[in-house]
Amino acid sequence: MTRAPAPTPDTVRRLVRSLFKESGPDARLAATGGGHLSWWVGTRHVLRLAPDPDTSLRRRRELRLRDLVRPYVPVALPAGVAHGEWAPGLGYTLDTRLPGTTAAEQDVSAVGETDLAGLLAGLREVPVRRAEALGVPRAAPRSLETLRTAALTAAQQLAGADEFDPAPLDRLTAATAAQLAVQPGTAVLVHHGLTGEHLVLGGDGRVRGVLGWGDAVLGDPAEDIVGLAAAVGAPAAVRAATLAGYAARPCLRGLWLARCDTVVRLAAQLRTGTGEGPPVPALRSQVRRAWEQILLERVTELPGEKG
Repeated sequence: MTRAPAPTPDTVRRLVRSLFKESGPDARLAATGGGHLSWWVGTRHVLRLAPDPDTSLRRRRELRLRDLVRPYVPVALPAGVAHGEWAPGLGYTLDTRLPGTTAAEQDVSAVGETDLAGLLAGLREVPVRRAEALGVPRAAPRSLETLRTAALTAAQQLAGADEFDPAPLDRLTAATAAQLAVQPGTAVLVHHGLTGEHLVLGGDGRVRGVLGWGDAVLGDPAEDIVGLAAAVGAPAAVRAATLAGYAARPCLRGLWLARCDTVVRLAAQLRTGTGEGPPVPALRSQVRRAWEQILLERVTELPGEKG
């Protein structure tokens, strides 16, 4: 796919002036990557420019999806202020900026875990057919056994570099991976990007808002537990999922997916050193958080009920 040239500061200034019908507030680059370029516009807005038509399509879908999700969740979502094209076939969106810090900078409090529980419970209540009608894709559940095999190799590489003790991974046997397979009929709306950067916190550690809805899918609810385990720690993620009404199987499935994911990603980054994705210190933190022990791991026989 041919990518358009990156927008220049003049491009952004002209667009901001056209949106605000005046000289407009200052715009400063906030972030790149993730399929878009982002600018803070003053103190109240975020401008995002898509670099290709596929990202433009996802951004337009995200606007509609946030409106669908909003009544079901107890946290704020950015509101779309304006959208259009900044170049032929390439879209932009102007959103409200949610005040606060992120979970990458601050810990979620115990009360914040109830906010996460409300988020997970609300996502389960979003009508799947309505989300599908907006173009939200379905995603097949991942094979925990395939990921376990990759994690075993990655763990040995990390052990050789004195980065990780692979012994705890022995608890995830092939039989356990099979027992933690996804149960039929459990597909829900999944945010699929609950990273620390996407969780907006207040000064009290409560979750005030959630960003980054562009990668949402209809699929395995354990995938949002995966994101939370790496972002806020395994105990908090599992407590939130349990409060949301999920049973042991999806909680443990999400936990082990997260643990295998973090080990595989860290090993890959140390091996290639490409600079793509999170930096090594951030990946080490994700490994540490995902591998925190939880009480639920003492369960030896998973309930047969669906989560």
